[in-house]
This record gives sequence, structure tokens and C-alpha cells, in this order.
Amino acid sequence: MAVERHPSTSRTGDPGWEVRTATEAEIPDASRVFTTAINIPLEELLGVERDHPVNDPDRILVALDGDRVVGTANSHRFALSVPGGPRPAAGVTGVGVWPTHRRRGVLTALMRHQLADVRARGENLAILWASEGGIYGRHGYGRAAHQHTVAVRRAHAALRPDAPRDPGLTVELAAPADVLPELDRLHRAALTRRPGGFPREGHWWGVRLWMLSRPRPDTSDLRVALVRGPDGALLGSALHRVTTQDGEDGLPAGKVTVHEPIALTPAARTALYEYLFATDLTVETVVVGLPDDDPLPALLADPAQAVRRTTGALWLRLVDVPAALAERSYAHPVDTVIEVADRHAPWNAGRWHLKTDGADTRVEATDTAPDLTVDVAHLGAAHLGRGPLTTRVDAGTAVEHTPGAAARLDTALYTPRAPLCDTGF
Repeated sequence: MAVERHPSTSRTGDPGWEVRTATEAEIPDASRVFTTAINIPLEELLGVERDHPVNDPDRILVALDGDRVVGTANSHRFALSVPGGPRPAAGVTGVGVWPTHRRRGVLTALMRHQLADVRARGENLAILWASEGGIYGRHGYGRAAHQHTVAVRRAHAALRPDAPRDPGLTVELAAPADVLPELDRLHRAALTRRPGGFPREGHWWGVRLWMLSRPRPDTSDLRVALVRGPDGALLGSALHRVTTQDGEDGLPAGKVTVHEPIALTPAARTALYEYLFATDLTVETVVVGLPDDDPLPALLADPAQAVRRTTGALWLRLVDVPAALAERSYAHPVDTVIEVADRHAPWNAGRWHLKTDGADTRVEATDTAPDLTVDVAHLGAAHLGRGPLTTRVDAGTAVEHTPGAAARLDTALYTPRAPLCDTGF
């Protein structure tokens, strides 16, 4: 069992923290530290893991103060969709520090140990959902995929007259558990269309449906709308719930909350939204978890009526810079030298010569003068194709030594569809 000792950043002279893989007896304490740190009931976390086990005990880390668990971090192995195809990635989760031990270097010790562990497992990328983004930016993670919630009032929900409509399509309503194999096939097909997601292997469908089905006052069970073609093939789906309420005038003013609208054809997307927008006894449809470039606003007769707000972002880190850059594909040839700063993963720090014709890519250490100097977090934000490095140069947080170097690299990294991760972990 590997053990690392890291000096504390505390000014009070606390000793270094022992970080290692948790023993079976320490896992309950690790769960308690995590739930206390993020203010959720311990029983809820234990219940989910009991009914839908997804944790690998070998990936749960603990930080110890003597024999007491004061910090923890966990990760899952995912096959993340990136430009060029799925690649192994660590889904970082379960990170927490006991409240009395915050700001004493515990998190830094955990993050450094985890990075080394993930690298040793051959996973060149790490992803996470950040409750406090500023924390993980300091540890080399960059915001790589945004999500948005779009609200449309029923009075303004008319779609454009030229929205594609196919009279051969049908819409059905079902319980998700009854059609789960079909939903999984549709979800896997959607993963090939944009980066940022991963298949729901093992118990991950159970976790996702549990998250969306938690009891809420005056709210229906989780439903799924299914769009089928003339041959019965599933072309689209949308998980949703309906909340019942009355307006100030006493008339029905319910709300439809939609998750994961998936459509393999434009006509299937039209059929989904026309069904959802017409739900009886409701005045608003709220669609949660849409990517930056989702077509919904473009389908509305009046796009300005789509009220959008950013609700979350997936953060990504290059665990092994040269390997991660070499394993993805590129939209355009580029030949450049990138100088990378990384204070938590010293194997990444230095100058890397990236040369690709768009398909065949080589990344090698070099002493050549850099064209661009960036923090590893900036590369993480750009890795899925929609985190422009030119913005970092304009902000002054990255340095362009060769004019146009950032723009050329942005062009090579670009993906035509914005990334999306629709599974929380």
C-alpha cells in the first residue's frame, strides 16, 4: 500500500499528512467525512451505494491525522468521449476534508496523491463536477463543458413553421425502467456525436435514475417520452417530471422539468418538444442540462423567449500532458511548442512539441523556445474543443510568444459540437 507524506501548508506547524488507499474498516469514516464536508445526509449516500454500488474500494483515498480519517477522495474509471473516440478517464468524486482540518494542506495532499495514482493506472485524463470551482482550478482542472437550463413559457413555445416534422413518427410515454435497454442504446449513440460524456456501465443507470426520481412535493414520478420511427426504432427520448401547482388566479400553473432530451434526427427533436410543450395543466417547460450549442432556441419561433442560465460545468485535467494530447484527434494540422506549468504534477511541467496532421500526432519533450506558455488548467479547459486559449492570452493568464500561436492551436482543438456530460457522479 503506497504511502505519501506531504508537508502541510498550515502556518501553525502541523505535521505532514499521511495519504493512502483506505482500508475496508476506514471506508465508513471516509463516507462520513465526505458527507459532512458537503452537508448531505450520510444515510442518503450509504443508501445509494447499497442499492446501486459503483465504488471501487481500491480507488478510495484517505488522509490521516494520527489514526483519524480527516480527508478523503475517490474516483471512478470512465470511458470519456473525446475528439477521436472514447479514452480512459478518472471521474473524481467523494472529495472532502473534515471541517476542523480545512486550509491545512489536506486537500492538496489528497489531490497530489490521486494524480499520481490515476497516472499509474494509465488514465491520462481526470474529470469532476466542482461544488466550488475556484478550488479545483488551483489543482489544474479547467472548465471544459458547460451546461444550461432553458425555460420556455407555454405562451411562447411555438416552434418555427419550418421546423422539420415527420408524420410517420410517433410519441409514446413509458416508465424509464421498462425501456432501459433501449434508452441505453440511444444514449450510447448520442455519445458518438459530441465529446464529454461516457457510457453508463454497471449500476450507473440506476444511480442516474435515482438522482432524477428523488421525491419532490406535488411532482409526478419520472417519465420518459419516446419518439419512434415507422419501423419502431427509437429515435429520441426525454426524461421528465411534471409539478402541479396553481397560479395566483387559481388556474393550473404546473411545470414540466425535462432532463436528457436526445434526438438522432431533427424531426425527432421537433416531435419531442412539441409533445413536452403541450403538456396539460402546465404553463412552463424547463429543460435542464443542455450544452452551449443546443438547437432548442433555434427551433423556437421567437428564440428570445428561451430564458437560459448556466447551471453547471464539467472540469477536466490533463493527468499526463503528452499522452493526453497525443491520444485525441485534431480538426486541423498544427506544429507548435507549448510550455506547461503544473505545480501538482511535476512530470507535466516543461516544454512539449505538438505536431499533428490532424490524425497522426506526436508529442515530445523539447528544449525549443515555446510558442505558447499556459497553465495545465487552461489545456484542460480546451481539451474538449470549446475552451479557447486565445481568451487566456487576452486575459493575460497565458503568454503567446509567437503571434497567432493560440489561435492556431484553438483551431486544431476545435470540435463542431460543444461538449456535454449528462451524468453526475
